[in-house]
Amino acid sequence: MIAERDILVPMRDGVRIAVDVYRPETGGPLPVLYACALHNKDMQGPNMSDVLPPQPAYSSLWFGPLEAGDTGRLLAAGYIHVIAQSRGTGKSEGQFMNEDTDHYDLIDWIVSQPWADGNVGMIGISGYAGEQWRAAVQGHPALKAIFPYDACSAYGGMFGFRDFYPGGVIHTMPYLLDVFSIIHESRDVPRELPPKQEEYWRDAMANPDYRMYANLYNILTQKGERTGLMYHAMVEPWEGDAVLGDSQRQFDSIGIPFYTGSGAYAYSYKLHWLGAQHYFQNVDQPKKLIFTGPAHLERPYSTYHEEIIRWYDHWLKGIDTGMMDEPAVKYWVMGANTWRTSSAWPLPETRWTKFYLSSWERLTTEPPPVDQTSAASPQPDVFVQLPPTQTLEVSRLRYQSDPLPEDLLVAGPVSLTFYASIDQQDTNWIVALKDVGPDVSVRTAREGERRVPADLPERELTRGWLKASYRALDEERSRPGEPFHKLTRDAIEPVEPGAVIEYQVQILATANQFKAGHRICVDIMSADMPTGTGAMTNVEYQPYHVVSSKTVVHKIYRDAQHPSHLLLPVIDSTPSRTTPDSNPSAQTVRLRASYFSVGRSFW
Repeated sequence: MIAERDILVPMRDGVRIAVDVYRPETGGPLPVLYACALHNKDMQGPNMSDVLPPQPAYSSLWFGPLEAGDTGRLLAAGYIHVIAQSRGTGKSEGQFMNEDTDHYDLIDWIVSQPWADGNVGMIGISGYAGEQWRAAVQGHPALKAIFPYDACSAYGGMFGFRDFYPGGVIHTMPYLLDVFSIIHESRDVPRELPPKQEEYWRDAMANPDYRMYANLYNILTQKGERTGLMYHAMVEPWEGDAVLGDSQRQFDSIGIPFYTGSGAYAYSYKLHWLGAQHYFQNVDQPKKLIFTGPAHLERPYSTYHEEIIRWYDHWLKGIDTGMMDEPAVKYWVMGANTWRTSSAWPLPETRWTKFYLSSWERLTTEPPPVDQTSAASPQPDVFVQLPPTQTLEVSRLRYQSDPLPEDLLVAGPVSLTFYASIDQQDTNWIVALKDVGPDVSVRTAREGERRVPADLPERELTRGWLKASYRALDEERSRPGEPFHKLTRDAIEPVEPGAVIEYQVQILATANQFKAGHRICVDIMSADMPTGTGAMTNVEYQPYHVVSSKTVVHKIYRDAQHPSHLLLPVIDSTPSRTTPDSNPSAQTVRLRASYFSVGRSFW
């Protein structure tokens, strides 16, 4: 290996970007796999992997930013590995995010080198994936394909509000990231801001929900002089008016093949899971999507390199690897612990099935009866959440199906539509979908059989979030399982205390086989808590959310006038077909769904 480190490559405006090049000692010009991100390049490549073998997520030495790829494996496959440092970070000059042409200029420099054969792809996950999309938009002709696994936000740039903060609920991942950040920041004396930004800042400073988190208030007081991503999320917690139109133009401008994806672990990070799906849905180019399992990838990143090399052998070397003859979508099914494939995502064979919230916190496909008298009309279910200043306890309502009579495969986006009132002007809605069981219990009037056992194993599959004041829907962009909220500043509307309002919460997609004897479970909450002291967390980057500083009473309604329900993408248990099926009639769906209803004799 020939290693050339800290090469300073001038951009068109004179700013110099720091670059490392790793290439085989012998051989002619080769294709290049280029990586670039805000993370420290001096911790990528063989600098770290020579002494730190890939660590599983539960290792105390797992370190998230080690994401640029396995240099030795790439060189052995006949590629050159180029790792660059984003403008305004580490050893690169300039200001972070002011890099609208940097990828074009860096690729121009790469293909001018005698060791490059003129064919460039990109590699790396998370922040490195986000830069791949930016490079694709910049459109250098030598960039032939990309592989942005753990894609960053699709709408509004790498850290766009919609995919980073689904439902408008602010979380603390940028604060946690700052521990490892090498972004250049002045950390100077806070100064007067332009009038509009000064107004937003004053509003944020007066927000008691921010002020109770001393770590976040500390950032606010500095007026953008530190931890910029977290600061801007608090000061302007909404999506810009032009974002959707600008994003569509960027989707249309991408003209190269891409292979994107993420893993079931990524629902907690949100932007990876949502970004991959939104790019896949919106960009019309040769494309592939992979959704992997719930275990976070090892660091230093070395997973799925066989797939990466097959991809680039096809697009950069012209080798027929058979990859493009395979189904476009590959996804891991939890519970069954197997891979499945399909032609599209969401899956064409999806049967959208409603599970209604019912009395005694049950979940059933039977809708609420319509002939209830006012005297018999059910009272709402209620939970009360104290603020983090008073408790570590998270209150919830839990709705569960009876044990399933047979395996049930669910794969795709999920949503919860429900009707609720609160006694304040705002709250967070946090919805968790869980697989509970196995459960051989029954519920009868006999002693010891009246309750679902409290000690059943349970596995959280995914979550969804919605700030109550951000509930306005974009009906044209909404799809089954994917309510699309407006999220702009003028769409934010405080809640009238006591008013019963319909909410639609997007629960991030999942793929799970609920085994026979297991229960489908939905937890409805309004809070989560830091798991460590000093507002830190016990798992790197696993963010908690900014919750209400007030005690809030939440009432969930579930009668015929308020048919609150979970919408699940149910899939046939036979292997997925790679051609779309015709949708079954509503009658067929109802008949099949009724098999899982509570109270049927065959239970």
